[in-house]
Amino acid sequence: MLERAVMPLHRVVERLAGVQAQYAPSAYIGLWSRVGGFERDALTRSLQRRSVIQATVMRGTIHLVSKRDFWPLAEVSRHSRQQGWLRVFGKGYDLERVRSLASELAGLLAGGPVKRKELVESLGIDSDLWNGVVNWVDLVRVPPSGTWESRRADLYGLATEWVGPNEVDEITGRDLLVRRYLTGFGPASRQDIRAFTLLPLELIDETLDRLRTRRLISDHGVELLDLRGAPMVDADVPAPPRFIGNWDALLLAHARGSGVLAEEHRTRIFHTKAPHSYATFLVDGSVRGTWREEGGTVVVDEFEPIPRRFRAELDAERERLETFLR
Repeated sequence: MLERAVMPLHRVVERLAGVQAQYAPSAYIGLWSRVGGFERDALTRSLQRRSVIQATVMRGTIHLVSKRDFWPLAEVSRHSRQQGWLRVFGKGYDLERVRSLASELAGLLAGGPVKRKELVESLGIDSDLWNGVVNWVDLVRVPPSGTWESRRADLYGLATEWVGPNEVDEITGRDLLVRRYLTGFGPASRQDIRAFTLLPLELIDETLDRLRTRRLISDHGVELLDLRGAPMVDADVPAPPRFIGNWDALLLAHARGSGVLAEEHRTRIFHTKAPHSYATFLVDGSVRGTWREEGGTVVVDEFEPIPRRFRAELDAERERLETFLR
């Protein structure tokens, strides 16, 4: 966020530990804010060419991940996704039936991608059961669904057909998941890592023992971990204005230690009446308000007056975003 990167999109996605894509345009905006010269068609082409994969992985939410990261992350997140669904709905459904339906679903997709509505009707199930069944068969969201042009990510395909065979184990997945998280969000505490990965602390500790990490102490006395050799930025380095979309990972609970979103403003972005959260903008590395697009114009709602010294740069970034959104 300090300087837009210039590298292939699949490499950027890896460095970000995946990109949240619950609302497709937010993924495009998140990459625009981080990648130099980013164009919307570039991400759509990456999805079509399968160098970037869209699927439900970490924390049971839709992410963009690179092709080479897909299987490790799917492997390590599968158990937590299954257990998360079982905790909420498991008492109401027979697990053997869920597994049988997953096998039937795989058969329905053997001939190629199919829309969610058709799959649900063919299986004769409701949305709650559908949300469980999909955790027992590895699926991807197939373009053009889940893109800027077709935002509803409702076209499903078998991961083994779209990505290729799974040739990784869970330990490989855990190592990659924790390494990717620290690359994107380190230094971080063990609790931060747990919030992102949903791994038990004992497995996180085993993984950290295998990785080359360094240990730091925060100003509040909390132990932080990072990869050895990872860059450290001085606190007084100025951060340029940035606009990000809904559900951007920079603001989620696992990134609280970054201090990007002040706790007094968190409930203005995340609350029960707005499960989608809000698009926000950053000034000097901190969220200073929300934004929305109205008739081709980006309108900002400031939490407090923006200091004059940042105004011109913020306005320039807002105009660049308007151009991108057209």
